[in-house]
Amino acid sequence: MNKIRKNDRVVVITGKDKGRQSTVLQVLANGKALVQGVNVAKKHQKPNPNLGIQGGVIEKEMPIQISNLMVLNPSTNKGERVGFKILDDGKKVRVFKSSGERVDA
Repeated sequence: MNKIRKNDRVVVITGKDKGRQSTVLQVLANGKALVQGVNVAKKHQKPNPNLGIQGGVIEKEMPIQISNLMVLNPSTNKGERVGFKILDDGKKVRVFKSSGERVDA
């Protein structure tokens, strides 16, 4: 179970986009994640008339290390560390380390 998942609200804690808050689009297997509007690079794209792709310079989100992200706590509006807790029914859930409240709730 990963500490950061798809559709989580996260805040970037280091790098050129430090402090930016956004949503996780995809979590990759190599310990990186695609975050909307974060770590954007310009890519020169060749046109492909068969697929209807127009050429030119496009902006594309590049992967960012998961270690550079923290899950955003909506009650404090800050990035916080995440841990795991096993409920009485045996279900494993993510909780914020500071308050103990559930991440998904």
